[in-house]
Parts: sequence; structure tokens; C-alpha cells
Amino acid sequence: MIHFLADLRSKQALYEQYGERCSLLRAVFTDGTSANALYRLQAALARIGLAPLALLPHWVNKVVNGCVIGVRAQFGPGFVLIHPVGVVINSAVRGGRDVRLESGVVIGDNRGGVPVLGDGVFVGSGAKVIGGVCVGKGARIGANAVVLHDVPAGATAVGIPARVLAPKRADGAT
Repeated sequence: MIHFLADLRSKQALYEQYGERCSLLRAVFTDGTSANALYRLQAALARIGLAPLALLPHWVNKVVNGCVIGVRAQFGPGFVLIHPVGVVINSAVRGGRDVRLESGVVIGDNRGGVPVLGDGVFVGSGAKVIGGVCVGKGARIGANAVVLHDVPAGATAVGIPARVLAPKRADGAT
């Protein structure tokens, strides 16, 4: 329950960054909140040794939200599914605090290697993060990118296959 409250507060902060106040109640009724709640329920059931029972909220999430998150996937507090439709996450994936995912994101296994996402990571619509890669703290993955290699902290990765963009300099030059 504590992580779910942190998820809602992170969602509030996401909406408020656009300049409009967002109440906790509004955050509850926005797209993706039911998927977050079902994920947190299945994760809690798995954590206390009731993995078979965790398959029920897992199945409901798939049917109701079009979102498949492996029963043993772990994300820190502040996890936000901005739009859950088409999200698929492998059971062995680990994510830090304040991870935000758009619709159609796939985070999956390749030959036994699974991604690890650091704190404050954003993954854009349709992006794929595949295999034993590390996405560093504060990294951003662009829409439809296919990440097959590590992404450094604070970097932005775009394209197929994804490449890390050169950081912008303070004087505006690249």
C-alpha cells in the first residue's frame, strides 16, 4: 500500500509539471492507475509467498488494462504506468524509484538477460528495452526506440537500434 501511495504521488507530480494542480483523487481516476494498483497487489501477493494467487490480479490487469507485468517484476515506489495498454514487462525485470512508462512499452528478456532500470527513468510510447541492459538513473528512452545496449545515467536514447544522443551544452551548441 505504501508503494501504491508513492505511485499516486508520482503521478500527481507528473501532471503538475504541466502547471495544473492535480489532486490525489484526480490521480486515482486517471488512465493507468488501475493497472498500477493491480501490479502492486500481485507484487505484494508474490512477496508474501502467494505467487499462485498473484496470477488473479495479473490476469485481470491483462484483460481490463491490456497490460502484462510479470508476477515477480519489481519496481520501487513512484512507479507510473502513464497509459498501460500494450505494456509487457518480464517477471525478472528490476526498476528503481519513479520509473514512468508510456503505452506499448516492452521490457523483456533476451537469452536470460533482463533489463535493470535506474531511478527516474522514462520510457516513451512503443519503446523496447531488451536483454541484460542497464538504463541509468534519470535516463530517457524515446518513443519506439529499441534499446539493446546500456544507456548511461541522464542520457537520452532514440532510434532503432537505440543510440545515445550527445548531451546539449549550456551554450546551446551540440
